[in-house]
Amino acid sequence: MAEFQLNINSKLVKVEAPAEEPLLSVLRDRLDLTGTKYGCGEGQCGACTVFLNGRATRSCLTPISAAANARIVTIEGLADGGDLSAVQEAFLEESALQCGYCTSGMIVAATALLSRIPKPSDDQIIEAINGNICRCGTYPRILEAIKRASHWSVSGGSQ
Repeated sequence: MAEFQLNINSKLVKVEAPAEEPLLSVLRDRLDLTGTKYGCGEGQCGACTVFLNGRATRSCLTPISAAANARIVTIEGLADGGDLSAVQEAFLEESALQCGYCTSGMIVAATALLSRIPKPSDDQIIEAINGNICRCGTYPRILEAIKRASHWSVSGGSQ
């Protein structure tokens, strides 16, 4: 066991954990940030995606030792106080979730895309979420949600 200082959602926290423990486990089991989901445990499904120093990263594959002193943003950190981010709001407006298990990873992936390409094409959206698996098959609504969020981001509004 070692002590690690983490910057999670703009808050500094200290946590004791084995150096090889996945960031996902630390977030969920030690810090009670359960919005990030455990899916496959192999980095293939995207349910565990978080931002690590601004990059969408699979937290199930990232040891806590690699995340120490990095900026970590989880799904909980995307909202601004009580206000949802444009992507979160668009997912609700478009009913782009069914069971909700993939949603946090999809939203992080979509947020990463829109930070790089504010007005992506359908092909760019599909490429960006490729590897984020939705077991319920709501891909058409997810695509529409990301397009809606891109429109809101460009127009400066949320409706």
